[in-house]
Amino acid sequence: MLFNSTGFLIFFPIVVACYFVVPKRFRYLWLLAASYYFYAGWNPAYLLLIFAVTVVSYAGALFIDAADRNDKKRNKKLCLAICVIWSIGILVFFKYIGFMIGSFVQGAALFGIHIQPPLYDVVLPVGISFYTFQALGYVTDVYRRDIPAVKNFLRYALFISFFPQLVAGPIERSKNLMHQLKEEHSFDIERVKSGLLLMGWGFFQKLVIADRIAVLVDEVYGNYPSYSGLQICMATVLFAFQIYCDFGGYSDIAVGAARVLGFYLTKNFNSPYYAVSVSEFWRRWHISLTTWFRDYIYIPLGGNRRGKWKKYRNILLTFSLSGLWHGAGWNYVVWGLLNGIYQVIGDMTTALRNKLKSALHIRTECGSYRMLQRVITFVFVDIAWLFFRADNITTALRMIWQSLTNIGIVTFFDVNNLIGINTIALPEKDFIVMLAGLLVLMIVDNWKRKKVDIKGTLDRQNIWFRWIVYYGLIFAVVIFGVYGPEYDSSAFIYFQF
Repeated sequence: MLFNSTGFLIFFPIVVACYFVVPKRFRYLWLLAASYYFYAGWNPAYLLLIFAVTVVSYAGALFIDAADRNDKKRNKKLCLAICVIWSIGILVFFKYIGFMIGSFVQGAALFGIHIQPPLYDVVLPVGISFYTFQALGYVTDVYRRDIPAVKNFLRYALFISFFPQLVAGPIERSKNLMHQLKEEHSFDIERVKSGLLLMGWGFFQKLVIADRIAVLVDEVYGNYPSYSGLQICMATVLFAFQIYCDFGGYSDIAVGAARVLGFYLTKNFNSPYYAVSVSEFWRRWHISLTTWFRDYIYIPLGGNRRGKWKKYRNILLTFSLSGLWHGAGWNYVVWGLLNGIYQVIGDMTTALRNKLKSALHIRTECGSYRMLQRVITFVFVDIAWLFFRADNITTALRMIWQSLTNIGIVTFFDVNNLIGINTIALPEKDFIVMLAGLLVLMIVDNWKRKKVDIKGTLDRQNIWFRWIVYYGLIFAVVIFGVYGPEYDSSAFIYFQF
């Protein structure tokens, strides 16, 4: 089931109404049933997979806990290893085996060895990367003694399958969500309003901005030889906002839906395009995944504790794995590696840049300098996004070459258009709506960056003003949202990961 489907508009109110009606001791069971029903909306067979991941991680954590109490370190490590191999094995089979076979065949062909690859056609289960990582994080937390093993299997099953964040995160930590599953949540009208407002903002980002941008981006990336360098650059810049509004919108809907029920999920985005460096960008982008890789990959590798060069190695390895997590393709690995290289180069050149700023008497405390930092950071991040969006590395390199050799100023501008540029596959009015939506997005993100309490500010206004804002958001989604008979409601970008 999808957030942006009519089924969810029926499902969610029923779940909420029943949740606050059933006896409190049975509420987690109701949410567990609702979550499994929600996930079965894609394919009922997927339930067997998520159930298997749940059983193994639950049992593994209990064995680890028992081995720890009996001071059997060897058994404890063995249980952890089994859980890790099981979870990674599932990911490899469903997500990476085709990629591995294809890479092997292509590598052999370079040496003149031609191999007929075996037939492999397995459908990638929705959300598998998210709930396997959530289960892995839980088992590791038990191994580290950060939390005790959960005894109630059904409550743990709800932790893995909680429907708001099941298929695309945030990747919740057991320390944040598990205790909330034991708490009693009463109906709170202010909390419900806050959650619904956040859901509305998520739908605005997805339906009004992201899906409108997708029309232009899909056209250019699907037929890039027909477009000029400036048009490719415009599509790439817009893709940066498409993926942000698509995934950020999903995260806001997930966090908002959970809040309506009384749960507080991890904040997944924090105005990422206002970052003044690539490292800060990654502290603001997909926060739950970034911190997962930091805590379970980067720090165990040694982090920054074993010298500068090993720190750089750990950064590059962590971001390469992060890229591979996003997709079974070398272009994703290059995307992740580029983001790691940016940070390594930034760290290596810190002293040199500080000397240059001092020699040139550059003022670093003024707004213009921070604006320049944000622009430079966005450019580097956006170059990496091109590899993320392109079908493969070869396509990405060809698009970069075309951008450098065929700028196409004449084809980019259109004097007959109100906004003066060629809007490609988007009608002019849709392009204007998109620009207006992006302006609203950047204003709201700027408020968030400055830690403005938007809901609190609204609550302090007169009731007529508040309802203008609420209805304005609803009507914006209804009137300007992209949907209809030909609309692909499954097109959340992160569903493929």
